[in-house]
Amino acid sequence: MGTYLNPGCGGFETITNGIYVDKTGLIDYVNSTVNTPLKLTSFSRPRRFGKSFAAKMLCAYYDKSCDARPLFDGLEITKRKSFEKYLNQFNVIYLDITRFISTADSVRDVVGDIQAKVIEELRQGFPSCVKDQERVLADALISVSHVTGNKFIIIIDEWDALFREAKEDDSLQKEYVQLLRGLFKGGTATDETIAAAYMTGILPIKKYGTESALTDFREYSMTRPGRLAEYAGFTETEVKRLCSRFRMSFDDMRTWYDGYSFSRISHVYSPNSVMSALQEGEVQNYWTQTETFESLREYIGMDYDGLKGAVIEMLGGRAVSVKISTFQNDMTTFNSRNDVLTLLIHLGYLAYDSEKREAYIPNLEVAEAFEDAVSNEHWGVVGRAIAESERLLNAVLQKDADAVAVALEMIHESISSVMQYNNEASLSCAITIAFYTAKRFYSIVREFPSGKGFADLAFIPRRDTDKPAMIVELKYDKDADAAVKQIYDNRYDGVLKDYFGNLLLVGINYDREAKGEGAKKHSCVIEQV
Repeated sequence: MGTYLNPGCGGFETITNGIYVDKTGLIDYVNSTVNTPLKLTSFSRPRRFGKSFAAKMLCAYYDKSCDARPLFDGLEITKRKSFEKYLNQFNVIYLDITRFISTADSVRDVVGDIQAKVIEELRQGFPSCVKDQERVLADALISVSHVTGNKFIIIIDEWDALFREAKEDDSLQKEYVQLLRGLFKGGTATDETIAAAYMTGILPIKKYGTESALTDFREYSMTRPGRLAEYAGFTETEVKRLCSRFRMSFDDMRTWYDGYSFSRISHVYSPNSVMSALQEGEVQNYWTQTETFESLREYIGMDYDGLKGAVIEMLGGRAVSVKISTFQNDMTTFNSRNDVLTLLIHLGYLAYDSEKREAYIPNLEVAEAFEDAVSNEHWGVVGRAIAESERLLNAVLQKDADAVAVALEMIHESISSVMQYNNEASLSCAITIAFYTAKRFYSIVREFPSGKGFADLAFIPRRDTDKPAMIVELKYDKDADAAVKQIYDNRYDGVLKDYFGNLLLVGINYDREAKGEGAKKHSCVIEQV
């Protein structure tokens, strides 16, 4: 048992000793690829989405130096036909690239260290197979396989760490890619040496132009999770079970950590955040405890046409179109807003709807990260509007309609100048941004414009707040009283029909024709029921 050769079961045992969500079905998929043309798998996900847990699980299952059977007792994989076939049957090479980076004298030494350290363990484990002068890892693996007749399972965790740590060092990246190509180049030598490989990281495999740097890998990611979607994060069924077991509010979990969506699974939760909430007994923002907002601020501040407007739309609760195909799967090659938005999807800051080809902010936890990221002078009125949103919410709760109208006038006009969209869309977006703080106290049900007015925004109080419910009706070229009247006429049988408590009706009108000194385009009426 070593660090890189056959690391044993200890990592997975530690995981199962805590709160564990059974993701062993992933093993069945990897088993289906062993010794087939599809034996090379790459599965990328954001930080906090269980990548290392999966890698250690696979190590424990395949590693022939240990007996992992007791660790899998009662878990999903034991129900699959493939469980017995490959249990602890292979020599495993486990590479955590972040470990090599942290122990290297210089990041420039990492590729050499990977080869030297793994070859040394192979030499110790198979002294008659590896020559003293061997310096090429792929050749060392071939030598061991030829002598022993046994193939390797190769598991690489944080494969893209060098692309993130040395993101400007193109020559180092190419040296690293050449190492990986040497291991997985295909052909007879690879077929005789590697039974399967599983590689994980945040970014998909680096592209050069339109082609992957490692063309033989089958790739799964946050934009295309395919048949592995249920292993990308926690499913709604899994979170419900955890909430029941630990007596936590499922509604709170859903508000804070749900929102990622795939074609096969419509509700996917951030695993680390759910686990942190269970361990601490409190639902709150755990995202900012593991990563600062500085990286998000850097990317959304890039000067690409339409990027700022897209961010404002998403802050306003909308989804924006994104073309993911041009992204080069690195941290520096950006040619359009699409490339930046695609990176944010892979980092977990945005969710992606593959059917509509749209990106959006997934949940309250990530929304707060965006709130921090735009709280600076670069974002001007948007940052100030969000910062002042608590004051505006209090103005509504105090039924100060004039203060609400003045604030909305400023926000709407400023946002419209950036978005360059029609007034209907920008007004709806402005309303949502103006009430940004309300997300912490309310579940907000939002509908789309229709006819000569807007459907309502319903603010449903969370169970731990004493604030009243609110319905906000948006009109244009009418008057705010008409908006309130429409609520009376149409909304009591809507989303709040089962709500019993104080209710504020907020009518907002936008008058496109208002002109002249002192003319106000926005008016507001607030009534309490």
